[in-house]
Amino acid sequence: MLEVKGLASYSPLGHLNEFRKDPIYFLSELYRNHDTIVSFRFAHRKMNLLLEPDLIKEVLVTKQYSFHKSKPFQEMKTLLGEGLLTSEDEVHMRQRRLIQPSFTKQHIQSYAKDMTLLTEEFICSWKDGEERLISRDMMELTLAIIAKTMFSMDLSQGHDRVGKHFDIIMEIATKRIRSVLKAPLKLNTPKNKSLSEAIKAIDKVLYEMIEKRNSSETKEDLLGLLMQARDEESNEGMTNQQLRDEAMTIFLAGHETTANALSWCLYLLSQHPDKAKLLYEEVDRVLGKKRADYQSMKDLIYTQQIIWESLRLYPPAWLISRKAIEDVSIGDFRIQKGETVMMSSYIMQRSERYFSHAEEFLPERFKNGKVEGVPEYAYFPFGGGPRVCIGNHFAIMEATLVLATVVQHYTIALAPNHHKLETEPLITLRPKDGLRMIVKKRK
Repeated sequence: MLEVKGLASYSPLGHLNEFRKDPIYFLSELYRNHDTIVSFRFAHRKMNLLLEPDLIKEVLVTKQYSFHKSKPFQEMKTLLGEGLLTSEDEVHMRQRRLIQPSFTKQHIQSYAKDMTLLTEEFICSWKDGEERLISRDMMELTLAIIAKTMFSMDLSQGHDRVGKHFDIIMEIATKRIRSVLKAPLKLNTPKNKSLSEAIKAIDKVLYEMIEKRNSSETKEDLLGLLMQARDEESNEGMTNQQLRDEAMTIFLAGHETTANALSWCLYLLSQHPDKAKLLYEEVDRVLGKKRADYQSMKDLIYTQQIIWESLRLYPPAWLISRKAIEDVSIGDFRIQKGETVMMSSYIMQRSERYFSHAEEFLPERFKNGKVEGVPEYAYFPFGGGPRVCIGNHFAIMEATLVLATVVQHYTIALAPNHHKLETEPLITLRPKDGLRMIVKKRK
């Protein structure tokens, strides 16, 4: 077995400050200068960046039982508790089995109508020629969609009730994840207080939803399934705390990632009018004046290609990390217990090794969500293996229907004098300082 070659650093923090300053540039430079795997240091922690699809597959699939979610990710337990994203081993497998029925093909088809109707309702208030903060609009819309489809909940004023609190949590949690020294959450620092208040505000909405459902009829949505679930041994149902943890996880994962994907998608279309023209032509041909639905998905081929290509260039889940829970070999390399491995879909999916004209926006390269000749795990916007995003098909359908519905009614262009748009690599990949666009009604 080979030792992983590492970058030298004489700083007590290792390479942490370089990573904090610009994570994507730091990882891109490592990729440019190394071939297979490279290690670096965050203070006392050894990090290993995987640079080959086969190695990524080993961690996510063939040797997944040798790894847990990395320690920094456990910061999210403050928000998510023991939800699907943060739980491990048997607990995770049990939760996934419980939640999976809500994401079967049959269930997903039934959500299409709500997705389109909520989009139409949301955009009908847009005024011709006005400037919109589209990144916030997409957050609010996807929040309403996840609330309605998963919890049969009407989440009006979603940004004020929930969205703005998620913004605070994502920013503070990201800083805590990247810190070596951080104030214990019990200390009443200004940041800790902001975090605590934001979580309490979302908890209030979720617990009200659970209590309301406890005293009303059963519904066949995700919340209904979770409330009916019984432990195989004890025959006990989920506590309100467990229901809250799963609801919080689905709320966050189910709206944050899709909203960012749609924002980046609309930005890319604003920069490529030739691709936008093809999109408008397809939507007009397939939909005309009728409402987008599940059946129209099969004919909205270019629309879906645009979604896949946007996810290639700007994957919301841009970085995945795992912690080795035992000594393990990955390829020809030794990873010791306690070390962290990192895998960046952003870096891999922009690699000229696997994608020709990798920096260009070319939706045509995708056929049924894949690019011919590209190895598995060179493209992994939803992760992979047993912990692949449970809502990946839901997200693709949602993004396709929302995009088709928006462009059926409006043309969208980047606002004049827009700031130079940069990535903000928090836990998800956001457009830094938001995305402002001009919406014009189509005649």
